[in-house]
Amino acid sequence: MSYQIAIDGPAGAGKSTVAKAVAEKLGFIYVDTGAMYRAMALYLLRQHIDAADTEKISEASRHADITISYVDGAQQVLLDGENVTNLLRAEEVGNMASASSVNPDVRKKLVELQQKLAARENVVMDGRDIGTCVLPGADVKVYLTASTACRAKRRYDELSAKGKECSLEAVEADIRERDERDMTREVSPLRQAEDAVLVDSSNMTVEEVIDKIISLVPKS
Repeated sequence: MSYQIAIDGPAGAGKSTVAKAVAEKLGFIYVDTGAMYRAMALYLLRQHIDAADTEKISEASRHADITISYVDGAQQVLLDGENVTNLLRAEEVGNMASASSVNPDVRKKLVELQQKLAARENVVMDGRDIGTCVLPGADVKVYLTASTACRAKRRYDELSAKGKECSLEAVEADIRERDERDMTREVSPLRQAEDAVLVDSSNMTVEEVIDKIISLVPKS
């Protein structure tokens, strides 16, 4: 039987950074579900489909070929055979992913892939609805969050370090808007699973968050 760790939480909470480290320390496979939705978003952007055109999004989602491979233990996301891993963190891709991920056809296709992977491998999976919808039977569930101001500052620092011009106010406004969209969508809204452990990382270091999650896994 595979062992499953589900980490959910809002944008900018540090889910990906923490999940990768936890997976590495435990020898598990890290599955970045957000990257899969971003790959779909990139596909839709390349097809010049508007984020509000649900019919075209549904139709297009059936034709996108999104797969995951691992090179030296690192996840690579392939879109129609092209490695697009390095293209997925752009702001416009993130915004399209948040808008298109509410589409039932998009979610159905990607959730099936995620569940198949988790059924055969020990995984750490992060996203918005892993513990509530994708892996409801996960062995460990974590809801990782932080204050809006804290998440905005982290995202601002990340973008600034990459040489991208932005304002802290604009980043915080974008995060608030994304939170509202993720938490109020009809399909699989962002919420804490009843059996998930709440971890607020506002005043924690990354290492402290990692250690906290690993402490939830029984030692064999």
